[in-house]
Amino acid sequence: MNRSEGFVKRRNVTRENTEGVSKEDSDDRKSSPDDNVEDEDSKETRLTLMEEVLLLGLKDKEGYTSFWNDCISSGLRGCILIELGLRGRVELESNGVRRRNLLARKLIVKNEIPVGDVLLDEALKHLKYTCPPESVQSWIDYLSGETWNPLKLRYQLKNVRERLAKNLVEKGVLTTEKQNFLFFDMTTHPLANNITKTKLIKKIQEAVLSKWVNNPHQMDKRMLALIFLAHASDVLENAFAPLNDDDYEVASKRVRKLLDLNFEEEANKPNTCEVLWAVFAAFTK
Repeated sequence: MNRSEGFVKRRNVTRENTEGVSKEDSDDRKSSPDDNVEDEDSKETRLTLMEEVLLLGLKDKEGYTSFWNDCISSGLRGCILIELGLRGRVELESNGVRRRNLLARKLIVKNEIPVGDVLLDEALKHLKYTCPPESVQSWIDYLSGETWNPLKLRYQLKNVRERLAKNLVEKGVLTTEKQNFLFFDMTTHPLANNITKTKLIKKIQEAVLSKWVNNPHQMDKRMLALIFLAHASDVLENAFAPLNDDDYEVASKRVRKLLDLNFEEEANKPNTCEVLWAVFAAFTK
């Protein structure tokens, strides 16, 4: 009888403690309602490489890229291939006994499961159903529509900038407006808030200044890709423009050091993404 009473009392104590903890937890949740909001915001503003490059190229108030920039189109296609590579969807074919350079090797599908991003999945579908496989350089041209082969024009990804801008509108980074350009109206996407772009620019600046590691394989792969592709898209200068003269010179020298790397040697090092270096080689050949 005493034993049973002891069990009853112990269960009651445990229950009371549990209720006390849950009450404290609920109080904590009430005292910090912004935690979940911050988590949601961080997820909403998580950008793809394509979105980051486009955001760097967009004029803040005008909401469109420079009319004189003819590099960003192919640069965005390079972003798409690297995104697929980093997400484990594509890879370069095996080198075999006779070692071939990066641009001679074909790009093949490693995992055909959709990524969940419309542009990436559209490109992945093209890669999947193309036989025989094509090289990285060829795919950049095909996806950009820069080919003389009429049979390959069906691979062109259309309205890429507009589709990426709409993604950024949905994420709260941009807004949508109509502007009149004398003879025509154009949809533009000015910044809705400057926080995301400011953080992006700061992240790039830190990567080549205060957080510089002097070894590309110790850098975050996405940041390394962003620096290369922003340069290839002629928008990296927008990230360096706010720097003072000394920092600008240091940042430029370090970017040049990355561009002067031997991509063939870097691709052969362990734990690397060959697609990454193949795209770099395509833009610096």
